Amino acid sequence: MKSDIDNYIENNHQNNFEKEEAYIRAKKKVEKIVGFYWHFAIYIVVNIFLMIMIYSKSGEPFWSFAVWSTPLFWGIGIGFHFLGVFGTDFLFGKNWEERKIEKYMNKEKDNKRWE
Repeated sequence: MKSDIDNYIENNHQNNFEKEEAYIRAKKKVEKIVGFYWHFAIYIVVNIFLMIMIYSKSGEPFWSFAVWSTPLFWGIGIGFHFLGVFGTDFLFGKNWEERKIEKYMNKEKDNKRWE
């Protein structure tokens, strides 16, 4: 038969394990976010340099495809990296639909005049 102390030790051990797991998940998420920001910073710097070089050396107009092709295609890759890090819930978030439905129902309720 286990004593109360044994249950306390097991629960404490489990609690520490869960905290450590949460810490590891949070640390990995932060590392992914930092990696995205570095990727985005490099994207900005390199593409400004490339656009200036292509524009000055090729004689093409600034708004031509030759000048903007690298930022365009690399930008698509940045977009996928963004979705991989922040997920599709970034814009709408969790429970977005429910919040919007509740908002519009409350708005309609407030605007309704009972006679």
